[in-house]
This record gives sequence, C-alpha cells and structure tokens, in this order.
Amino acid sequence: MNRVKKVIKWMAIAILGLLVLAFAGALVQLEIGKRAVRQELAQAGPLKKLSPFGAVRKLSVLPLVDFYADREGLKTEAGVSYLVKADETTILMDLGVNRKKEHPSPLLHNMQALGVKASDIDMLFISHLHFDHTGGFGPLRVSAGPVALGPIPVYAPGPTSLSPWNPEPRVEVVKEPKVFKPGIACLGPIPRQLFLAGHTVENALAINVEGKGIVLIVGCGHQTAERIVERARALFDEPVYAIVGGLHLPVHGGRGVLGPLNLQGLATDRPPWRGVTEADVQAAIEAIKQVSPSVVALSPHDSSDWSIEQFRRAFQNRYRDLKVGREIVM
Repeated sequence: MNRVKKVIKWMAIAILGLLVLAFAGALVQLEIGKRAVRQELAQAGPLKKLSPFGAVRKLSVLPLVDFYADREGLKTEAGVSYLVKADETTILMDLGVNRKKEHPSPLLHNMQALGVKASDIDMLFISHLHFDHTGGFGPLRVSAGPVALGPIPVYAPGPTSLSPWNPEPRVEVVKEPKVFKPGIACLGPIPRQLFLAGHTVENALAINVEGKGIVLIVGCGHQTAERIVERARALFDEPVYAIVGGLHLPVHGGRGVLGPLNLQGLATDRPPWRGVTEADVQAAIEAIKQVSPSVVALSPHDSSDWSIEQFRRAFQNRYRDLKVGREIVM
C-alpha cells in the first residue's frame, strides 16, 4: 500500500511539473509572439490611402448571431454573424459558433426567422478564424448541413476552406486593406499575439455611407479599439461615422463560449492573471471618442454587461444596443 501511495505521489508531482513547464512555455511563447507582432507591424511601413473609394447611399447591419436577442423565437450564442446590406450588395460577416453542431444552426434558424435567404448573399467576409466566428472548429460552415450558397467570394484573413456542405464559394485570402466594391472596403488584417489563441490576425469591414462617413464593422476586436481607430485614420480621409461590433472587453464577467468554462478573459496579449481590466475599457472608450462617431454599438458576445454599461454612459444617445434581430440602419 505504501508503495502504491508513493507511485501516486510521484505521478502527481510529475504531472504538476509538466503543467508548470507548459505554463512557463506559454508565457515565453507569448513574449516571443508579441515581439514578432511588433516587428511585423513595423516592417509593413506606411499604408496607402484608400480614399476616395466611393460611397453607398444606404447601409444596415442586422445581427444574426450574438449573445442577446431582440425578441423571443430567435436563438442566441456567444458567437457573431452580421448581415450587412450596402445598397444592392449583401454581405454575411462571420458565421457564429454552432456549439451543438445543429442543423439548422442558430445562424440558419435566425436567417429563416428573419426572412434572410442564403441565395441573397453576395459575399462572405470572415473577420478572423476563431471558431466562434467560423461556424465551429474546422472548415467554414453556415450550418451542420447543406445551405444553398452559390459561387460567391469568401474573404478571409488567412488560409481556410469551406465545408463539403457548401462547396461552391471560393476563398480569397485578404492580406492588406482592400476595396471590394465602390464604398465597400476592409481595414486589412491586424496581427496580435494572444495568450491562448496564439498569433491572431483580424480584419474589419469599412463602409463609406454617403454624407456620413466610414462605418467600421468589427468581429471580435482582438486588434484593440486603439489599433482599429489608428488604421481607419491612416486609410481614410472620410470621418468615422460608426463603430459596430465586438471589442473583447469581458470585464467583471464573460460569456463562456466553451460552456461552463469562461476563457474569454485569457484571450489577451498579457499573462492570464492580468487579463482585461477596467482601464482597458476606458482606453477603448477614449480611443473611440477621438473620432467622435455618431453611432456606437458593442457586441455582448465577448464584452460583459459591465463594459456595455460603461459604453452606454460614455456615448449616451449615440449608443445602440446590439441584439439578434434588431437592425441598425445608417
């Protein structure tokens, strides 16, 4: 019996030692990755202006997947998908998470409930390749079953593929700021090293509304509000009219995209014991105030109710609640 106890004791010590080594390795990798990101940004050099790149007359953003819904009958989850209508162009931005691998997925269910047809979609825009934006782990998917998407372009910030259920769309990797159509562009991928997710590049839509200015539509905001605003100022002469979407501010509570586990606060470029703080929320607010937008809407999928309340107080009548089924019209 004593021998068994000793074996168990040494096994526990060995496992603990391996965990300590793995954690230390993750911290080292974090610092190496952050240094690489700084070098990547420095080597990119000055950005070429996109302005003038045209404008659209009408723009709306309809959340199809997020953490809160505007009414009963719509499904919610800690993921993101937005239907963006810019004049005659319909963009599906991100694909939610579909954690239960359902068909229809929460995204497809909400599309059907809101009268959105897959055949109406002109392009897919993927902000970044995290599973809560790509329809789950693996290839991009709208649902865990066939969805009638035609041979439309899929703009992603890195190599990826479509599921066998959606074989027709074709992926184009976007490596820099790009104009898709007159008035419709993207900021280009911005890199960041995250403690859990590693090297992450995230893109955001930028749509110029005639007589108003640039509307920035953001997936998760891993780039940080500061870098998003900085990039927009570098690319466009037009003012920033609106910022809509996620900024990853899970202060005093997160959404737990992995069920009972809440790992949102660890997906930062800091050690986990530091995480996202109240000061980060204030810094994001101050960065956004620099461009004086007329509309601000913060996604609840990756920001806490506390953070949302800070944004509501800061922007007052300019703030809009972002909920599934509630269309934001510019």
